[in-house]
Amino acid sequence: MKDIKGVFRNLEKMLEQANWFDENWEIYNRGNYLQLYKVNWFNQKQGGVHFETFIEAQQIKNKSFPVCMHAEEDCPSQSMFIRELLAHEHKRIESWKGYKTLNNSYGICQRTLPLNFKNLEQRLYEEFNRLRTLESSIDRILSDL
Repeated sequence: MKDIKGVFRNLEKMLEQANWFDENWEIYNRGNYLQLYKVNWFNQKQGGVHFETFIEAQQIKNKSFPVCMHAEEDCPSQSMFIRELLAHEHKRIESWKGYKTLNNSYGICQRTLPLNFKNLEQRLYEEFNRLRTLESSIDRILSDL
């Protein structure tokens, strides 16, 4: 079993070195759980808008893990934000291989990936880069609320 914390440390370094990553982006890395978000996304306590992945005991057992976007309870006008974002972005999200929009109180979209450690950091980096393309819509909707 590969060191998951090491995978997530490497992913964090890769994200920080991306040409789009600047002082407006934050990473919360708990070792086997990682969130990527912007400072204006109300996620200072990890309960706002963020992109997330985790590989914990259940994911290891299932040999698969999620990459997702959430707008949790700290997101202002949470249900309105989710409705607006999905109204503008659901076609783009659903055009991404393996992604589906979610229909729950905080989930926006998710892709479940097989747990294969070959090129795992690179695959996660690509998924976060894909989700990051929602940045301008997220910023616009949050500023309009």
